[in-house]
Amino acid sequence: MLKKGYPQYFYTQDKTRLFFTTNFLPETKIDNNELLIVFNYGLVCNSQHWKEQIYFFDQLGYKILLHDYRSHYSSGGLASLEDCHFKQMTNDVEELITHLGAKRVAMLGHSMGVNITLEYARLFPEKLVCAILISGTVLPPQDVMFDTNITDIVFPFLQYFSKEYPTAFKKIWDTSYMNPLARNIIYKGGFNTSKVSSEFVEIYMKKISELPQDILLHLLVEMKNHDIINDLEKIKTPCLVMGGDKDKVIPNHLQLLLHQRLKSSELYIIKEGSHVPQVDFPETVNQRINLFIQQNL
Repeated sequence: MLKKGYPQYFYTQDKTRLFFTTNFLPETKIDNNELLIVFNYGLVCNSQHWKEQIYFFDQLGYKILLHDYRSHYSSGGLASLEDCHFKQMTNDVEELITHLGAKRVAMLGHSMGVNITLEYARLFPEKLVCAILISGTVLPPQDVMFDTNITDIVFPFLQYFSKEYPTAFKKIWDTSYMNPLARNIIYKGGFNTSKVSSEFVEIYMKKISELPQDILLHLLVEMKNHDIINDLEKIKTPCLVMGGDKDKVIPNHLQLLLHQRLKSSELYIIKEGSHVPQVDFPETVNQRINLFIQQNL
């Protein structure tokens, strides 16, 4: 993704080890006027969902920060999910940004990454030059996913099953990427199948198996309890709200809601885009994001 990446570890104030990668040497001092682009991936996603954006902005010469949230992948905190909540995760990002010496930040969030980005805008607006919010929701996902309340109905069963039958639940969690039916559901439900290969989805699902088995349910509760909607009108940061008009996971009226509540926002809906329009139509999305960033430098 990066022409040259520098993977590193950083320890937060509470001694949690965070894994991150930059496209510049750790000892490089970021000029006060330089922009750092920070990528926040979504619920049980990973930085591969930003692959084309990372490459694009790296080629343009921007400084880039990729990171794993606590309790995710190569970061620590895997055994303490109770500390993996939005305020703490956002504080982690801010500690990383401060560690790198950045004073000006453009933040990109996809799906759950929108919640992290909005939380950052609420807590640390002085550094945030602009924010790009793709396919997110500030309403409980259990109430809006797939434009039904089916998730809310199934959720208690999943909680019960994971608690009472942890071994079986872990087996399903670790091997779902091998199940053709599960892969097909994710592929057709979350992506534009004419633009994204099934191999991308298989790799994505295999990556999920590296996460703690309880993290999906834990973070869905975090999303449900996130109270950011009450503060949206207070956020002054310029925001670009984006979504795909064929998003089956988070319906477009959620993007309209964000646009209406965020007073300094623009709305851009990608025709034939799915829940991951940045994967479906990277050139279109890249150009629109770059234009927005340039307008707000």
